[in-house]
Amino acid sequence: MNTVTMVKGKEETYTGIPSQKVFLWIAIVSIIMLFAGLTSGYIVRQAEGNWVHFELPKIFYLSTAFIVISSITMQWAAWSVKKNKPANVLTGLIITLGLGLAFSFTQFLGWTNLVEMKVFFGGATANPSGSFLYVLTGLHLAHLAGGILYLLFVITNSIREKYNSEYNLPITLCATYWHFLDILWIYLFIFLVAIR
Repeated sequence: MNTVTMVKGKEETYTGIPSQKVFLWIAIVSIIMLFAGLTSGYIVRQAEGNWVHFELPKIFYLSTAFIVISSITMQWAAWSVKKNKPANVLTGLIITLGLGLAFSFTQFLGWTNLVEMKVFFGGATANPSGSFLYVLTGLHLAHLAGGILYLLFVITNSIREKYNSEYNLPITLCATYWHFLDILWIYLFIFLVAIR
């Protein structure tokens, strides 16, 4: 990527990776390590016994559909900005936001279903299987909340038409993080369905 800067009144071009991308990838690797540790702990703890088996609430299947579709609309926005189509960019970002909020809402509904099934996070009647489920889904949702906040920032700047084919790094970063959260949820969902 070429970047133009002014040095002592002269334009200079240099090639390099923007620091924001580097920081994003460091964050992504850190999150991967966190969830790898948690899912490993899940497997180890399950093998020790005293593990209650229960069905994953069906609403989590709907959550999965919402986040997968949101990744498609986010990518549409990322492609549209490179083609200088601001209306499509804004539409794609707003739809992505709506789907992200729908995902979050269905996660809360899933937790409500778990409580109705007598699966609790903590307390005298809690079991490690339920606690792990709340921690895994809750941490993912917390990271998604960060993505939603950044998405709101990108939407605000998109309304102001600050992005185009020449300058679109914030949308690219947002799309990368959003796709990562999508892939992470798919991994967690398959893991939670398969490792029961």
